[in-house]
Amino acid sequence: MLVVLRRLLTISFVIWRYRLDLLIPPGQLPWYVRLFLLPCKLKPAGKMTRGERLRRALEDLGPIFIKFGQLLSTRPDLVPPDMMDDLNRLQDKVPPFDKSEFRALVERGLGESVDTVFASYEQEPLASASVAQVHGATLHNGQRVVIKIVRPGIERIIEQDVRLLMMIARLVERYSIDGKRLHPVDVVRDYRNTIFDELDLQREAANASQLRRNFDGSALLYVPEIYWDYTRNNVLVMERIHGIPVTHIDELHAQGTDMKALAERGVEIFFKQVFEHNFFHADMHPGNIFVATENPEYPKYIAVDMAIVGSLTREDQYYLARNLLAMFRRDYRQVAELHVQSGWVPEGTRVEELEAAVRTVCEPIFEKPLKDISFGHLLMSLFRTARRFDMEVQPQLVLLQKTLLNIEGLGRQLYPDLDLWVTAHPFLERWLKDRFHPKALWGQFQRYAPEWMEKFPQVPELIFGGLQQLQSLSKVSHHLEAQTQELQRQQQNRRRGRRRTVIATLALIGSGITAWPHLGGPLTAWAERIDWGQIPPESWALLTLGLAVLILRK
Repeated sequence: MLVVLRRLLTISFVIWRYRLDLLIPPGQLPWYVRLFLLPCKLKPAGKMTRGERLRRALEDLGPIFIKFGQLLSTRPDLVPPDMMDDLNRLQDKVPPFDKSEFRALVERGLGESVDTVFASYEQEPLASASVAQVHGATLHNGQRVVIKIVRPGIERIIEQDVRLLMMIARLVERYSIDGKRLHPVDVVRDYRNTIFDELDLQREAANASQLRRNFDGSALLYVPEIYWDYTRNNVLVMERIHGIPVTHIDELHAQGTDMKALAERGVEIFFKQVFEHNFFHADMHPGNIFVATENPEYPKYIAVDMAIVGSLTREDQYYLARNLLAMFRRDYRQVAELHVQSGWVPEGTRVEELEAAVRTVCEPIFEKPLKDISFGHLLMSLFRTARRFDMEVQPQLVLLQKTLLNIEGLGRQLYPDLDLWVTAHPFLERWLKDRFHPKALWGQFQRYAPEWMEKFPQVPELIFGGLQQLQSLSKVSHHLEAQTQELQRQQQNRRRGRRRTVIATLALIGSGITAWPHLGGPLTAWAERIDWGQIPPESWALLTLGLAVLILRK
């Protein structure tokens, strides 16, 4: 409890320091939250933007909150553009934990002494991040490797901070104007799942193996080998790579790297992963990408840290490729139709209205030279427009879009005149053509034919079963129809009975009025005391109208 209170005090201080109260209009907050934030008013607001306030606050709150900010930076469908730029600048540099504890964790995970498993072991860490730490080592066969270990006690820290984040998210969702639209509770829940997935190093190793297999023998990308004999849920041993960090532009120029080819190959790698392999590295920020030093005239990328990967359905692949081609052909009608056909917007959406909205977004962009058009921002604008038409958030597309933004931004940093369309257009055209090539269709048939043949003997039985169900449904339908008709007849009889009762009552009243002069006694005396002429004509009219409604009602 004391730890939680101390953490709450730390968060309160950060809120005060960076005036995070300015991110939510005070009129929307309950009185007790406004009272809690009252000390913030004593501190001048300063000139920081709201994105910078949030970024600095997350950096001060530590690695778990930094990770959360990095996750938010992958959700441009939820975060305003002015805050996205700052969240993209979040760094994940954490002081290393004790090296003796690292060694103990490795030995506990592998069940053997470090000296037994490795020929040599480096005491000082190569890198230290919020979730894991990396040291160098050498296997007995001379292969140089890196050992990655999950930080000790990280699960408890994550759980504690996620609870606090959830509390903040519920406040934002309840009291912020955009709270319902931004779904902060869902975002925190997704964050919890994502970060706990990152703690499973065996999952990351499996992703790396798949990516390595996809690019086996490729001149575009190299993925280090995983040593499964020494890999566990909390320990990962993989080949140690040697390359130049992709952001070290001066070193790349110094070795004579063809920067234009490097930028274009980065784009090609992205599209190959998305459309050919349908398995893409979704965390390709500069810290995870290196450039091989061999053959700088035909540069080759090296990728690490495959904890987050993405994939698309065949339908999403197809519609995404056609959308991109239609946009650059300025065929906005097709873009709108594809959004409806793919289910990205509701089926009843008016295509002509969506077409007009897409045209409004795209036309100003296409007035620029193609090399100045940001592919990623174009997709982001398109998704925002579609959201006005109740487009549901497509997580797989958001992850893809974020990856594209990273790749495109990196490509322009390496080679400012990069024309992404020159690389992307032929690739998409070729991919769509190959998708329906007879050889590709035959390959699909070969892939699924055993499954179809396995199910084929069941087809006659399924057909007869379906026909029997139809027959049963027909009988049930006839039975329900008969019951409905019987209920209608009963209701009609009840209405007729009510009408006969009203008519009989009126007849009785009429008979009484006719017999009135022959009645004597108290009844006659009482009637003679009433001045019937004083009853207004409107009352008689209303009485007559009411009786008519009762009689004529069906």
